[in-house]
Amino acid sequence: MSPLPPHETAAGAAAKTRLDATLLDAVWDAHTVRELPNGDTQLYIGLHLIHEVTSPQAFAMLRDMGLRVRHPERTFATVDHIIPTESQRRPFADELAEAMMKELERNCREHDIRFFDPAHGEQGIVHVIAPELGLTQPGMTIACGDSHTSTHGAFGAVAFGIGTSQVRDVLATQCLSLARPKVRRIEIGGALSPGVYAKDVILHIIQRLGVKGGIGFAYEYAGPAIEAMSLEERMTVCNMSIEGGARCGYVNPDEATFAYLRGRERAPQGAALERAVTWWRSIASGPKARYADRVSIDGATISPTVTFGIHPGQSLGVGARIPRPEDVPDDERASLEEALAYMDLRAGAPIEGTPIDVAFIGSCTNGRLSDLREAARIAAKGHVAHGVKALVVPGSQAVARAAQAEGLPEIFRAAGFEWREAGCSMCLAMNPDRLTGRQMCASSSNRNFKGRQGSPAGRTLLMSPVMVAAAALEGRVTDARELL
Repeated sequence: MSPLPPHETAAGAAAKTRLDATLLDAVWDAHTVRELPNGDTQLYIGLHLIHEVTSPQAFAMLRDMGLRVRHPERTFATVDHIIPTESQRRPFADELAEAMMKELERNCREHDIRFFDPAHGEQGIVHVIAPELGLTQPGMTIACGDSHTSTHGAFGAVAFGIGTSQVRDVLATQCLSLARPKVRRIEIGGALSPGVYAKDVILHIIQRLGVKGGIGFAYEYAGPAIEAMSLEERMTVCNMSIEGGARCGYVNPDEATFAYLRGRERAPQGAALERAVTWWRSIASGPKARYADRVSIDGATISPTVTFGIHPGQSLGVGARIPRPEDVPDDERASLEEALAYMDLRAGAPIEGTPIDVAFIGSCTNGRLSDLREAARIAAKGHVAHGVKALVVPGSQAVARAAQAEGLPEIFRAAGFEWREAGCSMCLAMNPDRLTGRQMCASSSNRNFKGRQGSPAGRTLLMSPVMVAAAALEGRVTDARELL
């Protein structure tokens, strides 16, 4: 059973749209159960997504307390972080992964929770399958025990990652205690240049505002460049809101949103969809919406962007040079020096030409069909460089099937890439896909922290899938526009 859209709930019916309200205001008010004495809101959660990593302890706590899942019809499960991508045959070779899989299966059976499992072709990364199934809808509050739940904000939802104890709270009560964030509107004006993608936009935003710049804020992404993006591109932008410190990020729903949802398995159908669209339009930020802050960026100034350091804010355009410690503010100097030492990069050197050992295309940030299509355009132009290991990992089994229908796996294999089965893969490396030693990886994922991709000494350069594909062919960081 699909969760009801908020407009069909009592809270949604009672909510009032104001001309000076933001979408966050409208959705927050529609889901408010009560204001708590400490100033937080008891917020009703319309959709709860779970996976195998943060849910076992939460279910164990429920058992210890003698509680059941309050609304199992609003909770959906998948397996993504630990699942191997070379073969998903059971039992998994990794005993811990197999144990975690069995525990998730047990919990879903015990509490009557819908599990999208590999055996039935429904598995995928949690932030990929929920949108493609139509579970993610405008006006929802969405929670998941995963940092990148902000992905779902691309549909005009208020979506946030939560910790294990909060997963327990949602399972037991369908509510959370949360502080309402302020809203910062980030407008990307004009049009993006050819060869510049959504990943470049969000890396540019984080570089400009900082990895802590969004603390206490929800980011509302707007402007002509955002409006021109597909829903999959908007998901990429919203996905990395958390990397800029924001509690969540969203885009106001529009005709592109409604068109994406039309016909999706778990989206409203027929007359119910038309009623839903009417409500979805009404929750968009009003013409006189009040924001705590506004930021404007000219989309034409954004170029293909690459990280050079140890957090997503340490990035630069592919044609730029790595900054020197003496050229950055005092409060950034120590972090830059640490990054240069860890990454073994030279201050003042161009980022273009940096050698790589591994290329990874995938993750909840960039593992959708449109990402793979664009990367395949580059892959078709050559062959993976000698000594480079290149992986392509679709974000879901549905994405893999769609890619197969278009012949994408054959294009990648012919170019020397490995085509894998769906999963998180090398993004977090809680599975066999991981770096070794000091390998340098060109990655389309979302974090370049120390040791993020499985090796304590491994190094990560974040970039768009197209840029990863170009780096794989050339064996070094390359401006993909030269190959397009």
